[in-house]
This record gives sequence, structure tokens and C-alpha cells, in this order.
Amino acid sequence: MQVIKTISHLKEILDQARASKKSIGFVPTMGALHEGHASLVRQSVLENDITVVSIFLNPTQFNDPKDLERYPRTLVSDCELLEKCGAQIAFAPSVEEVYPETDTRTFSYPPTDTVMEGEKRPGHFNGVCQIVSKLFYITNPDNSYFGEKDYQQIAVIRRMVEDLRFKTRIIPCPVIREENGLAMSSRNTLLTKEEKNIAANIYKVLSESKNTQMSLKETESWVTDKINSIDGLVVEYFNIVNGLTLASIDSWNDTDNIVGCITVYCGKTPIRLIDHIRYK
Repeated sequence: MQVIKTISHLKEILDQARASKKSIGFVPTMGALHEGHASLVRQSVLENDITVVSIFLNPTQFNDPKDLERYPRTLVSDCELLEKCGAQIAFAPSVEEVYPETDTRTFSYPPTDTVMEGEKRPGHFNGVCQIVSKLFYITNPDNSYFGEKDYQQIAVIRRMVEDLRFKTRIIPCPVIREENGLAMSSRNTLLTKEEKNIAANIYKVLSESKNTQMSLKETESWVTDKINSIDGLVVEYFNIVNGLTLASIDSWNDTDNIVGCITVYCGKTPIRLIDHIRYK
């Protein structure tokens, strides 16, 4: 596996691959890779001739400098994992390489990028669109793989791909969970063993909510109250929305695509965890 640090070098290699009629799969990551990322890479390796994985901790999508500062950085072990998964290229550029000058582009796709994470983390999705669009321009992939744990992010990226007319096919991949049900996340490394066990209640409660006979709004309240009653967990939001547009809905009959999205703070030094569940 090659570890490439510059855009020009990566483009040169991928241009040669395309000239040989090879298909290119792309997995964008911020590093601190785990089995969830590995599942994306393995799927890309199965479906493409060349798999490129970017490892880039993108500063423009962090609205909290402290969150950026404590995000795990594990490049050596990341590359070891990618090699085991069969990836051909790890693209690990510096911030200066990706942003030689300030990116002033703005993206707006309401309501998809203005609700939930968009509301709670101002500028986050603009930063996501900045970096993902840059990476798409650089790699020009046939297929791009994203984990469904970041459900809202996929919805926003789909809108951006349509807006900018990228040719890549967006392929969502299932959430990979730890044995206790906790959605795998790079942020999980910041939790203690006890906190991980506590955090497992997030998905447990979400799963239980599928078996109730409550109205949609009653379900939102029930999930929020039940998780908040668990010591060590604090819900930031839980919204049941249209699974395609992420627009708010009032009834289970409003659409055939319904998803519940949640963000919860866990632990003494609160770690922000996201998850979701599909109702139909």
C-alpha cells in the first residue's frame, strides 16, 4: 500500500489507473480508524480495482476547537489497518496541502443541513461539504463509501453531489456496532470501559422504542426521558424525521421513510455520541 501526501502525486497515480480502465473506490475518513471504517474499505476493495482512503482531520468542520484538539490521531495504526483490508492507497495530506488558502465556499441545502447537527454545530456541514467536494475533485472516484452512523452527513453529501454534478456513486454502508450495541466511532476511544457500557444504553433504548405503540411525538419524549434517566447520559436532541429530507414530521403516516436521529453526551468529560434508528 502506498501512503501519499501530495495532491499532485495522487492525481498522477489515479490518472494512470483511469487510463488503464481501472475503477476507483474512495473512502474518506478523519483517521482513528476502527472496524466500522474497515467494513467500508473492504466493501470498496471488493467492488473496485483501486481503493483510495483519505486520512485527513478536517479543521473546517469543527465548530469547537477543543473537540478538534482531542480528536484521536493514529496515522501509523490507521495505515496498518488499511493495508490489512487491501486498500492500495492511503492519502494523508497536511492541512496546508489541502487548504493552501482559506476555503470561502458556502453550501446550503435546507432543511437537510439546517436541522439537528446543522442546528447544534453551526458551520459543521459547510466544512464537511468543503472537504468532501475537494476530495471528490482530487480523486474523481467511481464509487464513494460512507458509514450510515453519520446518517445526516450522507443526506447532505447526496445533496452536494447532485448540486455539483459529481459522477461518483454514493454507497451507504451499515452501522458497525460493538458487542454491547454501541455504534463504533473514533470518539469511543475517549470513553472509559464503564462509560462505554453506559453508552450502550443509547441503542438499547432506541431499539425498545420500536416496540411501543406510542405516537411519534410521544416516542420522541419517551426516548429522551428514558436516556436522560440513566446516570452519565444527557440527550442533546432526539428527532424523528423524514429519512430522505430530514424534515420534521408529526405522524407515523407522514412518509414511508422514517428515521430517529439522536445525539447524547456521555461521561464526566462529556463525549458527544451520535446514533440513529430506522422505524420504517
